[in-house]
Amino acid sequence: MANHSDTATDPTDPPDSPDLSNESLLDDEESLELAPGDRGRKQLWLYLLSLPFWFLVIFIPTLIVPNFLAGAYGQALPGMLFDDPASLATTIEDVSTTILGVAAVVGIAGVSALILRLGSGIEERLRMALVSFSIPFWMIVMWYSYTQLMPRGQYAVAFLGGILGLYVISELDEPLIQRDWLEVGLLVGSGLISVATSGYLFVNYQSVAIDTVGRATEPQLAMAFAFTLAMIYLTWRSFGITFLAVVLIGIGYGFAGPFMPGALSHGGLSGTRMLRILVVSVDGFYGFLTRLVAAWIALFLLYAGLLKAYGAFDLILRIAVRSAKYVDSGIAQTAVVASAVIGSVNGSQTANAGMTGSFTIPLMKENGIKPETAGGIEAVASTSGQVLPPVMGAGAFIMANLITGITYVDVIVSGLIPAAILVVSITIAVHYVAAPQIENPEMDGLIGETMERRAVALESVKYGIPLLILIYVLGILQYTVMTAALYTAVSMIAFGIGIPLLQAALDGESKKAALFETLKQTVDGFREGLIVVAPVTIILASINGVVDILMATGVPTAISLTLLDLSGGVPIVAFVLAMIICIILGLGMPTTAAYTVVALLVAPTLISQFLVPDIAAHFFVFYAAILAGLTPPIATCVAVTCGISGGGFWGSCKEALRISAPLFVLPFAFVYHPELVSGTFDYASLSAGLLAMVGSLAIIHGINYRFVFGRGQTYGLRVAFFVAGVVGMVHPTQLVQIGAIAAVGALYFLQIIVGRPNPLGTLRGAAGVISGRNR
Repeated sequence: MANHSDTATDPTDPPDSPDLSNESLLDDEESLELAPGDRGRKQLWLYLLSLPFWFLVIFIPTLIVPNFLAGAYGQALPGMLFDDPASLATTIEDVSTTILGVAAVVGIAGVSALILRLGSGIEERLRMALVSFSIPFWMIVMWYSYTQLMPRGQYAVAFLGGILGLYVISELDEPLIQRDWLEVGLLVGSGLISVATSGYLFVNYQSVAIDTVGRATEPQLAMAFAFTLAMIYLTWRSFGITFLAVVLIGIGYGFAGPFMPGALSHGGLSGTRMLRILVVSVDGFYGFLTRLVAAWIALFLLYAGLLKAYGAFDLILRIAVRSAKYVDSGIAQTAVVASAVIGSVNGSQTANAGMTGSFTIPLMKENGIKPETAGGIEAVASTSGQVLPPVMGAGAFIMANLITGITYVDVIVSGLIPAAILVVSITIAVHYVAAPQIENPEMDGLIGETMERRAVALESVKYGIPLLILIYVLGILQYTVMTAALYTAVSMIAFGIGIPLLQAALDGESKKAALFETLKQTVDGFREGLIVVAPVTIILASINGVVDILMATGVPTAISLTLLDLSGGVPIVAFVLAMIICIILGLGMPTTAAYTVVALLVAPTLISQFLVPDIAAHFFVFYAAILAGLTPPIATCVAVTCGISGGGFWGSCKEALRISAPLFVLPFAFVYHPELVSGTFDYASLSAGLLAMVGSLAIIHGINYRFVFGRGQTYGLRVAFFVAGVVGMVHPTQLVQIGAIAAVGALYFLQIIVGRPNPLGTLRGAAGVISGRNR
């Protein structure tokens, strides 16, 4: 698994040129690897047989056996042994749990023995262990989504323990190969502590979470302290020193309350209380965000992993390349389309920039686009993907969970108009910036092979039907998000296996070979899903712990008082300060973590003190938080892309800010025009959306268009377009907005007329046409 530490790519290393005729356009360095020859075939058989084996191990004891025992006891022994129905249920649960436990232990032992026998070397055996144990992990996730036979909090405890154990396995290979025994000891110790703590809390969930809530024994506190240290270490290993500082500052603030100035002061939390908050109460690290990942987000990330393993991301890139050839800036538009679509399910703008940027940035550079421009385009495109429905970088799930009375469908519908404004603006900006630099706008021949129509149709069914199922189950049937995610993931597996078999039959190829390949891709999809979900879970669990501490200290109230004090109660000043706070709090974080922090710490102030509607306040902080990836001096997303492009960091930041300028204005439009995110499509929302769209295009035009005038005239036009665009987007009075948009039209007309060789003659001719004299 990739280490998300602060190690940067050397920007002086030139990127390799993409080979567009290869089978895959994405970097498949981490795809499922098998040993050569007979040993590799046996490894594949181990993975493939694990699918039905773990399915039977998990589902038989928990579904089939209880139903059988209930029927047997109810019919054969009515009233003889179990006068109390509760005792019958308890006995059945005990029998089922025993069967499940024994089968799981036998299964783990058997798989471990086979890994030791079939693997060769440390790295290969660890890779086999990760793949082999990711299968039962995802089986349990799907089992819970289907049955929900335990409290969600208890399930989240098991989920976090499993994730942390598998994450440790994924990280052990490098320190073992390098014989870094300190690192090995820290990893193994953290893994054992995590699994042991989660196991204890899982088994004793009723006692610690309900019966003795608010109390803790000395052994429990010692366990909680060890687990807190393990979480801090694993957080640092996953996301580097920047996010470690966030966690340590949050914990330190809990201790240092009496020494803090002004509104930030509080009574302080004792070490015992903090350990209860973080671990023993089954909140903190195991709190609502961890439960949200376990129940909602995990299956969508499995869906994303399956999409990648089955080749969907590669297909998206190919479609983007082919579609973009019809415009002059098509090379650059490839990055916009591909990165935005893939980034919408990725959950991290920086991770997405690294994945799609490895293809799009070298492609842009090869066709004449400057390194800084290429890096800026990819950074903005990856960021825009985080706000695209239906997933919105997994932020939509958290938003639906945080706002009372709002469903997931409400969130994604509310995000449609802002997403449309953003995508259109970025597309136009990229055209302005990239088109003059592209040396060869013709894109024919970039991809050597072509797909037959039948293959295109089958691929469309393969990836399209699961997405339609998601939309139908959520939007029409209005099932829960967890059920919809389960149906989507299962249907993706079914179509991912079934469509290639159908294609092999139609082409007269070996169905056995096609089956083996698709099953291999399915197993790889489980591995890919785990690779994506592990760091997301770790950072959200850490964020949950920090947020619970901050909530216990009253930080939201302190932020509210500080905003009121600094702004003097003036809304626009408060909104600007709130955006700055959101950008600072979002530094170095993936979308879900950044949004969660600002949603809990900043949004309540906008709602309570400035009467911003809930959905508008949350969209404000959501959009503002992801700007941290583009805002210098940190700009983590830009740092990744300029590492790939070889361009300068500050130059890449400048290009990214030029392209994404409306993104910094759009959040203010939400708070002054909540109808933009109301989820309705009446006159108010559509007119507000149209005005915001034209205003954003005016900003883009003013900043990026290449005017042909002198420096003074050009500067004046840029400022005029920018100011008129901002007023057209944000001003609370619609009449003023319309006036600003009219000014934009007048400026554009003036630009065209003055740019002609004979502007006065052109004006006279236009006047004559209008008056009818030249008919």
